[in-house]
Amino acid sequence: MSEEDCNSASTNETVLKSDNRVVEDSKPDDLGVPKGQLVQEEEREKGKVGFSVYWKYITTAYGGALVPFILLAQILFQLLQIGSNYWMAWATPVSAEVKPAVASSTLIIVYVALAVGSSFCVLFRAMLLATAGYKTATILFNKMHLCIFRAPMSFFDATPSGRILNRASTDQNTVDMNIPNQVGAFAFSMIQLLGIIAVMSQVAWQVFIIFIPVITACVWYQQYYIPSARELARLVGVCKAPVIQHFAETISGSTTIRSFDQESRFRDTNMKLMDGYGRPKFYTAGAMEWLCFRLDMLSSITFAFSLVYLISVPEGVIDPGIAGLAVTYGLNLNMLQAWVIWNLCNMENKIISVERILQYTTSLPIEPPLVIESNRPDHSWPSQGKVDMHDLQVRYAPHMPLVLRGLTCTFPGGMKTGIVGRTGSGKTTLIQTLFRIVDPAAGRILVDGVDISCIGLHDLRSKLSIIPQEPTMFEGTVRSNLDPLEEYRDEQIWEALDKCQLGDEVRKTEGKLDSAVTENGENWSMGQRQLVCLGRVLLKKSKVLVLDEATASVDTATDNLIQHTLRQHFSDCTVITIAHRITSVLGSDMVLLLSHGLIEECDSPARLLENKLSSFSQLVAEYTMRSNSSFE
Repeated sequence: MSEEDCNSASTNETVLKSDNRVVEDSKPDDLGVPKGQLVQEEEREKGKVGFSVYWKYITTAYGGALVPFILLAQILFQLLQIGSNYWMAWATPVSAEVKPAVASSTLIIVYVALAVGSSFCVLFRAMLLATAGYKTATILFNKMHLCIFRAPMSFFDATPSGRILNRASTDQNTVDMNIPNQVGAFAFSMIQLLGIIAVMSQVAWQVFIIFIPVITACVWYQQYYIPSARELARLVGVCKAPVIQHFAETISGSTTIRSFDQESRFRDTNMKLMDGYGRPKFYTAGAMEWLCFRLDMLSSITFAFSLVYLISVPEGVIDPGIAGLAVTYGLNLNMLQAWVIWNLCNMENKIISVERILQYTTSLPIEPPLVIESNRPDHSWPSQGKVDMHDLQVRYAPHMPLVLRGLTCTFPGGMKTGIVGRTGSGKTTLIQTLFRIVDPAAGRILVDGVDISCIGLHDLRSKLSIIPQEPTMFEGTVRSNLDPLEEYRDEQIWEALDKCQLGDEVRKTEGKLDSAVTENGENWSMGQRQLVCLGRVLLKKSKVLVLDEATASVDTATDNLIQHTLRQHFSDCTVITIAHRITSVLGSDMVLLLSHGLIEECDSPARLLENKLSSFSQLVAEYTMRSNSSFE
């Protein structure tokens, strides 16, 4: 069972279909990484879990300050337990003829005091262990959460959501519920084993004649078992992500799957992925039983030898009370030697969840800083909205081909520029680079003379506005969707709603600005959601506005309304439009036509249309022809 087997049944792998991710070929490069493959197989560690993983887990909460107190509580508990057993063996008379060493009341009082002390040690130990485990799990989750949300968009492009959910659910659940108890169980059983060894060395040291070879055999079995079990545990973690990913994709596309009668196909794929996940789980259980059987056999040998030795000791050599104590501890010894080995193996299997979470907290790429205090732009920036691009080269990953290949152009301040081109020409990539969702491999972008790569992301993105192709609304209220940061007064919000023709619609609702918006804005139509996005940019009043095919999902009337509002209220702004309908850029001051990441044509729409041989004229002609044929 391998990681490749887990991913082979996934839904035909992720195919790069976006216009901004052109795949030249899928042959491996010199590094063995497929050139056109953005989503790579999930990486996993190999070999022994490093000591650094254990150390980071132990020292995460309060710098490990609680660990000595937890161990001290267990040591005191063990000493009190041994002390109480010795007290009863020494103070209790063997027969009625023998006079008790102490009074009955003293015997009971001391024994109860030792028992109460043991109980408080257990309580203290449990409280400290729960506190340390909860604090550690919280810190690890917060660190992973922060790293995921600060990761660049390229990480989410190359990482299926199932992998992230797997770490945030399965692995985090193990860290929350299992690992504190597992680590504690190993430490406590080890202390208990050392205590029993100390007692047995005093009352029946001959037991170690067989105990030492047996414990050596147990350690050998542990060393033989743990490499396979460790890799199986890692495979379980890797093989669960495709199951989650495929199930999420199936649920989100259930309507399309039913409409094309593909239920059986997706059900079969799900069963294959479940089989791929179940195999390492089954082998893990089988390996576990293999180890348990051998440890139980060895522990039984130890106990049998202890019992035979104590029975064969001549009468009077060992005090009967001490002999009974030795039998009791001999019984515990045979169980504990197996229990220590088992806890050690189980702990290493479980700690892999910490290892996987630490992968996300230490190895994820991080976006540039939100604010660079030493290089913050003026509050009035940008005042003109002029955008200059110099030799811009952009790729989505180091092993991916260039999408923009040395693009140089200028968007004058206050002008309307339309960006057109066929699928894969790099239109959306250009906009993503402007917002620094993707950083350029070479070249730079200047906005009013300020290099955007030298300022913080928050300073840059807060000064730009965009109306996306897919309108986004969040669960909440109309007010929170228009003004999520609560920066504007109600009068300004109503003014923006009136400008985008939504004011009357909102006034009809019971809560007005506080009326509810369901998840993804499902209680609003697609056109209304796009108008809400228009309302956001009207409130923001940025000097640079980007329309990323903003009217692709709305009807013609809403398209005309958006275009009219933009012409009326953004006449002095730099408007960059990625055109879905070619007609939406005919009124622009300038048209930029991209082809394979390079500028093919750049001029006013009128001049480009005059030249019937220009690529822009051919695009317009094709669009007009398709429109006419659709109406016929």
